[in-house]
Amino acid sequence: MTGLRLGPLLRYVDGESAGTATIWVETDRPCTAEVRCDGGAYGSSRTFLIAGHHYALIPVTGLTPGTEVAYEVLLDDVRVWPPENSTFPPSVIRSPATEGPAAPAGPSELRVSFGSCRWASAPVGEPDPVGPDALHTLAASLTADPGAVRPDVLLLLGDQVYADETSKATRRWLAERRDLAEPPGAEVADYEEYTRLYDESWSDPQVRWLLSTVPSCMIFDDHDVIDDWNTSASWVAEMRTKPWWRERILSGLMSYWVYQHLGNLSPAELATDKLYAEVRAEADGTARLREFAAQADADPACVRWSYRRDFGRTRLLMVDSRAARVLAEGHREMLDVDEAQWLRDQALTDPGARDHLLIGTSLPWLLPPLIHDAEGWNAALAGGVRGKRWARFGESVRRMADLEHWAAFPASFEKLARLIAEVGSGAEAPATVCVLSGDVHHAYVAEPAWREGRSQPRSRVVQLTCSPVHNSIPLSIRLGFRFGWSGIGRRLGRAFARHGRVAAPSVTWGKTGGPWFGNQLMTLTLRGRAARLTLDQAQARDGGENGADAVARLVTVDERELVPEP
Repeated sequence: MTGLRLGPLLRYVDGESAGTATIWVETDRPCTAEVRCDGGAYGSSRTFLIAGHHYALIPVTGLTPGTEVAYEVLLDDVRVWPPENSTFPPSVIRSPATEGPAAPAGPSELRVSFGSCRWASAPVGEPDPVGPDALHTLAASLTADPGAVRPDVLLLLGDQVYADETSKATRRWLAERRDLAEPPGAEVADYEEYTRLYDESWSDPQVRWLLSTVPSCMIFDDHDVIDDWNTSASWVAEMRTKPWWRERILSGLMSYWVYQHLGNLSPAELATDKLYAEVRAEADGTARLREFAAQADADPACVRWSYRRDFGRTRLLMVDSRAARVLAEGHREMLDVDEAQWLRDQALTDPGARDHLLIGTSLPWLLPPLIHDAEGWNAALAGGVRGKRWARFGESVRRMADLEHWAAFPASFEKLARLIAEVGSGAEAPATVCVLSGDVHHAYVAEPAWREGRSQPRSRVVQLTCSPVHNSIPLSIRLGFRFGWSGIGRRLGRAFARHGRVAAPSVTWGKTGGPWFGNQLMTLTLRGRAARLTLDQAQARDGGENGADAVARLVTVDERELVPEP
């Protein structure tokens, strides 16, 4: 009998017409995968093969707006989900009400939860040195109380897996496959080893149920491939000399396409995706997908990982701030020309039709001022503003200190600032423009102000940063980021900027919340033009332990109105 190896993951639910969804599965052999919903909605798809693994992304049609329906997954007509004797609530697809009798009388409500940087939960019975997993804890709270309010969508903003920081269990598994004394050591080396990471991350029973019933949007960050991925042109050149790197980068891009990217697309986008059609048409799609990954690595501009999702009057733009970079010194950009134009077009399309614009980027746009100025100073030095000796020093510091956020690409930082100001101006501006980020292993709220002589947006503009979901928070990070927000830190940053001959940015900003340290998730609750922000941390109960089976709870540590109800 065909088995369900991983999934189901509820990935896409149509936020406008509300008639379609997609569900991703991995099976242990080729088969026809079906989704059958209460009420008659249905979908089926034949699996496709990549590197010995079988996958399907099942388009579901016939969903009724304003309803919530339980579903089952069948493989070759045999039900495999929910499992027999499951103690979890039914997996459901919730379709938003749009128009007609099912639509709410007042403004509809959208709950968007987000975060980044998640190590897999510790195995049951093993202590977890970094504390409770916020995603596991959210899932446990919802399974304990199925009637509780849950997110309408979950945004995972990077580092869904850690290819360069594997768990003890994975290291033991790797050691059975190959000699860890040979590079890349205890890091993953190929596609098969990537599948182990996703299996470890998504097979935790609580998390598996959560991902089966809450739609998810994903984008990669560096650890999905390797720390500091694409930090500079010299970094890329150096990595390409390593004999193990080509297999690593191709496997990273191939596995991202299969496990994360495909589910970001709507059924309509999948229907016109040439690569998806070609892979499914092959008896074994491995060679075609590998060819695509090699092309994407050699010419990042040939592929777009960024995408758009509309949820009624809220627009989400998930931006690739890793693979789309231009790294030539003197011309560094976070986004290449086509990617930047895509972002601009999507942000400015349909003025007046959006109450909220969400820009998801794994890396924060607004950092603590000291760190922002240090990154601009470093970029100037590495670019040669003070000569070759300083340039070599700048490159060394850039790699050592991970100076590679938007601030390290000053021209791109300014373009994003101008775009946000343009979106947020005028009579039809959205109520909020929220930049959602992770990466920096703490959470904070920052708000910009445009300098004198520049018009201030009508929209409430906020940088909302939330990480980690489940990872370590070294003391150096706690102290460094606290200092970075301080007045002394701000003055030190300006000294760095003067030394690097870096112009002041067009915006100033300050921290209006945080920093908060812990395993955590932020949630935006959007109702009409009103917006409320909540930050919840996973905390072990008194006397509890930190293993995956420990008793933990989500504790609200901050709640604020960004735009109050009228």
